[in-house]
Amino acid sequence: MADAPFMPPRMASLRLHGHGAAVTAFRAALSKGRMPHAWLVTGPPGIGKATFAFTLARILLGGEAENLPAGRRISAATHADLLVVERGYDEKKQRYRQEIVADDVRPITGFLRRTAAEGGWRVVIVDGAEWMNRSAANAVLKILEEPPPATVLILTSSAPGRLLPTIRSRCRKLELAPLEEAEMRGVLQALCPDMPESDFARIMHQAHGAPGKAVAVLADTGGGVAALVGEVLQGVGALRGYEIAEAILRKDNGFGLFFTLLSDQLQITARQAAQNGNVRCMSLAAAWEQIMRVQSETERFNLDKQEALIEAMTIASPK
Repeated sequence: MADAPFMPPRMASLRLHGHGAAVTAFRAALSKGRMPHAWLVTGPPGIGKATFAFTLARILLGGEAENLPAGRRISAATHADLLVVERGYDEKKQRYRQEIVADDVRPITGFLRRTAAEGGWRVVIVDGAEWMNRSAANAVLKILEEPPPATVLILTSSAPGRLLPTIRSRCRKLELAPLEEAEMRGVLQALCPDMPESDFARIMHQAHGAPGKAVAVLADTGGGVAALVGEVLQGVGALRGYEIAEAILRKDNGFGLFFTLLSDQLQITARQAAQNGNVRCMSLAAAWEQIMRVQSETERFNLDKQEALIEAMTIASPK
């Protein structure tokens, strides 16, 4: 049976938790009549970038109140003045496609040729812009070079360094920070109102202020996969590595969850090392890139998952 990825609820319909300073900066630009034609929303995976982008669209399109017609259309992604571009989901292979390609971004041109249906702004969200291949990126760059009036493009990215420098330079950047503990509690209580306090503590510790990461951790019943990730990062021998791989593959969505938690921990450790001036941050960042490549190629070409897990563990082990 295919290892189905965790599918979060549609971000258009979620309530934004936290990120008040970033919303304030956006509102200030709007109220002063200095709205940039493009915004680049960055931050770690799961921090709420997509939900934030839809929140900005709600502000521009008059849909902040869910009971208003515009709000309902934005939640359903049927608003005539909103276009969303993202990696497609392959139902047959039960995974997200590996790239945003030129065919995915081509509808933007036709969308922007039309007059705004409701006489106001037109909003384009490119979610996960780092996944654009060269052709798609060049098509978006051309739009950014000659932006139509009353149009706002909102690009989200967990890895803005992978974007063309010319794309980054044409966007105003908003970096989202991890949520405070009280904000994270609000997220978890909305998702699981009856969650025991012991689970609250475990999930908040592992989520590092990222709501999307909290949702992924919720899928790790009892924290079993997280414990295996912790063991791998301490270093494991060959025999134990095979035992861990077998344990992961016996779990529902174990493969995807292991890579999610492992890559997240490597990113956190690399950022901490960089902040402390530790040169190890470079090797940690390189390990993260290699592990993401292993996961991507395994899923794209349907390679042996056990071998992929062993390779990832070898890369992640302390040198």
